[in-house]
Amino acid sequence: MRKIRELLRLKFALGLSDRKVAASLSIARSTAKECLNRAAAAGIGWPLPEGLDDALLEARLYPVKSLAPGIELPDFGHLQRELSRPGVTRMLLWQEYKAQHPQGLQYSAFCEHYREFCAEASPVMRFE
Repeated sequence: MRKIRELLRLKFALGLSDRKVAASLSIARSTAKECLNRAAAAGIGWPLPEGLDDALLEARLYPVKSLAPGIELPDFGHLQRELSRPGVTRMLLWQEYKAQHPQGLQYSAFCEHYREFCAEASPVMRFE
């Protein structure tokens, strides 16, 4: 659970410095500063608006990034089958993908989306 509410309370209600806020919450000073910067960018101060629960607060501070329109994701099922063949690497598959989709994902985003696919695609079922 994030300590966003307490961070905002310590900073704005009690007027503590960033260093003292970070120390009292046992987080890095840079983390506290980043959260405060996000709150300022989202227009969130103290006291928090009525009806702003933890999930909504987190969604306003940490919005989900979406793909730019026009970027096509590769078929990760096909990639997974191809990776099982000898000599096939993610870099090789990404290069083929970029040849077909020049405006597509860069290598790091390609690997990130592939890791997310693998985490969702291979559920574990225990048998007794």
